[in-house]
Amino acid sequence: MTDMTPVRVLIVDDQAMVRGSFRVLVDHTPGMTAVGEAENGAEAVELARRERPDVVLMDVRMPDVDGIEATRQICSDPALSGVRVLILTTFDLDEYVYAALRAGAAGFLLKDTPPTEVLAAIGVVAAGEALLAPSVTRRLIAEFARRPEPARPPSRTLDGITDRELEVLGLIARGLSNTEIAGHLHLSLATVKTHIGRLLAKLRARDRAQLVIVAYETGLVGDHRRGL
Repeated sequence: MTDMTPVRVLIVDDQAMVRGSFRVLVDHTPGMTAVGEAENGAEAVELARRERPDVVLMDVRMPDVDGIEATRQICSDPALSGVRVLILTTFDLDEYVYAALRAGAAGFLLKDTPPTEVLAAIGVVAAGEALLAPSVTRRLIAEFARRPEPARPPSRTLDGITDRELEVLGLIARGLSNTEIAGHLHLSLATVKTHIGRLLAKLRARDRAQLVIVAYETGLVGDHRRGL
């Protein structure tokens, strides 16, 4: 996208009033435009394939095909590789967050998030970054800390990851921004970005949200031996 090209947003929610509110919000924001509305996951996938939006604002609980399955279908379709999904829901249950991230969502916010922050989140996700509401991140970490070890081995391991990269990965999973990580580890912002780039490549992760999932699945988060 260029500065002259608006961010194209698809709005998905089973409540017409909610869809309408978000559409008005998006359409009245310079640099953004709504390209369609869907009331369930099946419609969302169909519209995403037809309109190729930059960002899909996706509800979770919907009839028939829910938002998690719709996210999975959109994010697994090679033809929709440029489409980013931002989950926006009233439910901050940990399982929803985890399932949404595993499905490929680039962000997760609650519906009581102020409108200005929702618009900022759309911009962040459209730019290729990942976004998690801090309160959601904290809840998710607490949940995984309570869970027993998984019965099956993780699909990815941390073999080949340096100690410094492990530190960076742990801080990403705790919800810190690049600037906060740089301050915490006394590194330059450029160095932090380099470490993140290497983590993405080594762990075959698409974006920051996927790095969070790797940190949870491999047990890095909550591993007191590493001080994380």
